[in-house]
Amino acid sequence: MTAVRRMAAAAILVALTGISAIPAPSAFAAAPAETPAATDAPFLTTIHQANLAEIAAGEDAGKNARAACVKSVGARIVRDHRKLDAGVIALAAKLGVTLPAGLTTAQEEDLAAIQAKAGTHAYDPSWLADQATSHIQALALIDTEVKTGGNAEVRAAAAAARPVVATHLALIRACEAEIGAS
Repeated sequence: MTAVRRMAAAAILVALTGISAIPAPSAFAAAPAETPAATDAPFLTTIHQANLAEIAAGEDAGKNARAACVKSVGARIVRDHRKLDAGVIALAAKLGVTLPAGLTTAQEEDLAAIQAKAGTHAYDPSWLADQATSHIQALALIDTEVKTGGNAEVRAAAAAARPVVATHLALIRACEAEIGAS
């Protein structure tokens, strides 16, 4: 088989597999375990807590947002971060990294500050601003891990999560534009 035919066959196989934008949890833990580097365990811990915070915030938006786009973005964030976190949990377990059970105190305080605005016109813009900040921070954390992480599996998981988090930020920005917040 010529090189061109092999490449075409490979392209067809990739197209037929229906590759998803969000990796399945098993994709985070597919290869044999490799010892996590000193930076990898803190990344897994921080990104796990970021996922938990995004899930809690998205659920809150479902209850308290007024704008349809905020409710929609919140639902998407919940769905995607649950899937991403399942992968983080599986990878952490595989690598022997113990993850915290809940949010940080700062995350709880941020969520409470947004929740305090429920029922007011300030809720939606505040929720969007908080989500924009948290997704920008998550992207910076992911980019650092991709560049400097020691464990190949953790770097690959971070790289796979990046487009999902970037999409969320784009959706948040679009919703800010739609409701006139920023």
